[in-house]
Amino acid sequence: GEIMVQTKKDPVLAVLSLSGGNDGLNCVIPRNNGYYRDFRPTLAVPEDQIIPINDEIGFHPTMGPLKKYWDEGKLAIFVGIGYPTPSYSHFRSMDIWHTCEPDVIGTEGWLGRATKQLDPNSENVLTAVNFGRGLPRALVMDGVPVASVGNLETYGLLTGIEGENQRNDALDVFGRMYAPAIGTGAVMDYIHQTGTDALKGADILSTAPDKYTSSVEYSTTAIGQYMKNIAQTHLAGFVTRVLYTTSPYNVFDSHANQAQANAALLTDVSNTVDTSMTVLREHDASDNVTLLLFSEFGRRVTDNGSGTDHGAAGVAFAVGEHVKGGVYGTYPSLAPADQEEGGNLKFNLDFRSVYSTILEDWFQLDAEPIVGGNFERVKFLA
Repeated sequence: GEIMVQTKKDPVLAVLSLSGGNDGLNCVIPRNNGYYRDFRPTLAVPEDQIIPINDEIGFHPTMGPLKKYWDEGKLAIFVGIGYPTPSYSHFRSMDIWHTCEPDVIGTEGWLGRATKQLDPNSENVLTAVNFGRGLPRALVMDGVPVASVGNLETYGLLTGIEGENQRNDALDVFGRMYAPAIGTGAVMDYIHQTGTDALKGADILSTAPDKYTSSVEYSTTAIGQYMKNIAQTHLAGFVTRVLYTTSPYNVFDSHANQAQANAALLTDVSNTVDTSMTVLREHDASDNVTLLLFSEFGRRVTDNGSGTDHGAAGVAFAVGEHVKGGVYGTYPSLAPADQEEGGNLKFNLDFRSVYSTILEDWFQLDAEPIVGGNFERVKFLA
């Protein structure tokens, strides 16, 4: 029989959220579909610039660095990903992805719940870490401390009164974020405990850059720098299991000037993912990391002459040494009769199926209570 080899290191999930609604159609392009050019007279990418992936689809020309991982069999592409009865509000749709609650307003995040299972007694204040402003709802759960910091390179340099002010600001943000969910009475005790733990975590985190060396440079963009922080934290040996960051708020919301803006963004994302994998491999630290990239929705099928409006189904990606490369889900039909009302792509792959697979096959957790139901798994992890 087959001998199961126990991985030495605990599995880690890194998440890069593409805020604003990434245009799936121009990211993973249905290159041989006649409707694509009909509906995208302004924005269709010229055939000779598309990077072919298979007979049906290809990448935006800026995504060459990601194609490398496709060729290695380490990139999963999720097409037609979404959820029933789509919301076209950024905030609400992102919230649905964060809480797995399409019908009611959820207060607990899927990764908050997962962190609770990974570290039930909060023994490690750095089990989950977020880089960026505030705390994404995905990481929120009562009693689960999550260190959330801006750029680590500068965090550790804030001492004395300035550092004190930043810490108070951070607690203030915690207060405003949690009060609606758990009522102001409980919120102060909660912040006192969770917030203090989280700030303790942030102080430990600030030592990570000192331990870090690499021959590879990250881009100086917000995405590049936060992804660098993720690598620094992973390499510092804090046993962090969930590492999260978000692109600048709504930066993918391409209602106008989409061609230029998205080319720059996809260049940055593709290069940064490549840099991250290269850095982790250079330190022999990539084997236990899976990186997930997602956005709250895709864009309208038809362009508006300069950009695209909010859509429904979109694309997502997973990259890692244990990812089974392939296309998962079915590319939604572009035929008008098959579209969602309003001219949008219909989903066929529920994002909770992807989450369930990560929870069960990567973290070895029971997914059902975390995502709120039984969803068919997507076998993209080896």
